Amino acid sequence: MTVSRRGLLGAATLAAALPVAAPRAQGKPVVRIGVLNDMSGTYSTTTGITSVICTKQALEDFGVSGKGLAVEVLSADHLNKPDNAVSIARQWIDENGVDVILDVPTSSVALAVQGVVREKNKVYINSGAATTALTGEQCSPNMIHWTYDTFMLAQSTGGGMVKAGGDSWFFITADYAFGHQLQADTTAFITRANGKVLGSVAYPFPGTTDFSSFLVQAQSSGAKVVGLCSAGADTVNQIKQAGEFGLTQSAKLAALLMVINDVHALGLQTAHGLNLTESFYWDLNDRTRAFLSRVKPKLTGNYPNMIHAGCYSGTLHYLKTVAEMGPAQAKADGRATVARMKAMPAEDDCFGKTTIREDGRNLVPAYLFEVKTPPESKGPWDYYKLVTTTPADQAFRPLADGKCPFVHV
Repeated sequence: MTVSRRGLLGAATLAAALPVAAPRAQGKPVVRIGVLNDMSGTYSTTTGITSVICTKQALEDFGVSGKGLAVEVLSADHLNKPDNAVSIARQWIDENGVDVILDVPTSSVALAVQGVVREKNKVYINSGAATTALTGEQCSPNMIHWTYDTFMLAQSTGGGMVKAGGDSWFFITADYAFGHQLQADTTAFITRANGKVLGSVAYPFPGTTDFSSFLVQAQSSGAKVVGLCSAGADTVNQIKQAGEFGLTQSAKLAALLMVINDVHALGLQTAHGLNLTESFYWDLNDRTRAFLSRVKPKLTGNYPNMIHAGCYSGTLHYLKTVAEMGPAQAKADGRATVARMKAMPAEDDCFGKTTIREDGRNLVPAYLFEVKTPPESKGPWDYYKLVTTTPADQAFRPLADGKCPFVHV
């Protein structure tokens, strides 16, 4: 297995810089949480250091010191490369005693880490990746998929646009597991509603910055909707370049995975009118605003999106489970810890009350938002208008359709 020098240095540097999140309780087993994500690339704003900050906020809100728990947080950059992520995960577990791996955007990376965590019998809480394979045929009894997936996004954003008249589509798709799964899920909703997919093109991921040739193909198709099966900086660049090419004058853009940080990067003048789905918004209700008030002083100009909120929420529920089981027992058997997490009710300020299905799918509501116009925005990061809500028990793929091998329905 080949691992880049940059990847290993990133792991070592961040682990050294961010190890201790709570004082060690004398004589207590140390619970170690590893936040593994993109710290420097396409998804560095949508995951990155903000995920680490939100994870640490969960330790603070739970009050680990007062409960006699010793908890450490490590962090590393997987560079969106499965081999890097696997190497870091193995090192963390074998040499650093990491008990739970968290976040892990990029679906190909997420699936690679899934295998390592299951082999080592640790805990895996994925908030950053979208692939439904994590709770489908490649499911694991050691994993919980916390925040969203491609089925949810396709149903909420894709299905909503078809109902509004966008019945012909062309896809621009990131060429890896996430992009192709998102296209497939959205296509299913389009065809079910008697819409048509006129074509698609896959672009190399990562590393593409010039999307002109792909946008020209989309424009030539005559589709009413151009579906962007991408995320992070790629989606931002596609929307900017689509405006420059005049594509937005003849077709609507469907940002099938877009979060508030992408809207911020675009600016309301460019992003207004876009529809997108998140399962968390800082200004959704009193509890989400309370969460933001606690974490905001620690942030460096970035606001939390649903992925960051998932890191907080997943960590908080894990800590509650560790406190109930006892740290020694929780560290000894990741599968048993995940089973206990599924059995316990989850509740926090980001998502309210949620339940975790047998296949590891955490059920949260899906919110379809429309991006505000500049005059509608009343202040910094006031970007969303709520269009519709899909209830938690309807937002995700039915349990029986996932074909998770250890689920019996």
